Amino acid sequence: MPTIYLTTFIHAKPEILFDLSRNIDLHQISTQHTHEKVVAGRMSGLIELGESVTWRAKHFGFFQELTSRITTFDKPNSFTDEMVKGAFKSFQHVHQFEPAGNGTNMIDIFSYTSPLGILGKIADYLFLKKYMKELLINRNTIIKEYAENQNNKILP
Repeated sequence: MPTIYLTTFIHAKPEILFDLSRNIDLHQISTQHTHEKVVAGRMSGLIELGESVTWRAKHFGFFQELTSRITTFDKPNSFTDEMVKGAFKSFQHVHQFEPAGNGTNMIDIFSYTSPLGILGKIADYLFLKKYMKELLINRNTIIKEYAENQNNKILP
């Protein structure tokens, strides 16, 4: 099971990053390059424990849908979303927010299992893990920009 670990230092309080990270509208902004849109579930605002959202996005030239649900919620320290339905065999994304100096370490732990057995493992090695890491880095860059520039108008 591939796992991606990312730590992004951001000059903002954990509470701000916790909310920006679960903001449906900001997520769509951070994934514009994949044409990601909400098609079901929580449609905007801040997703909460037990809620789900279904995304439609273009990856590798194909539109795909993925539904994830918030399965753990410890405001403002962490939350976890897990795939309910989608292209992966499974995935779990743990979001952690740890105070550090004059800001917060935003930590992503993204674990997934590709479908298709050995073919999925080959895809992981050749391109999928790198692709997923780049998606997360891009998302974190947008969150950092919104948090540090106090461009929090996106928050309800």
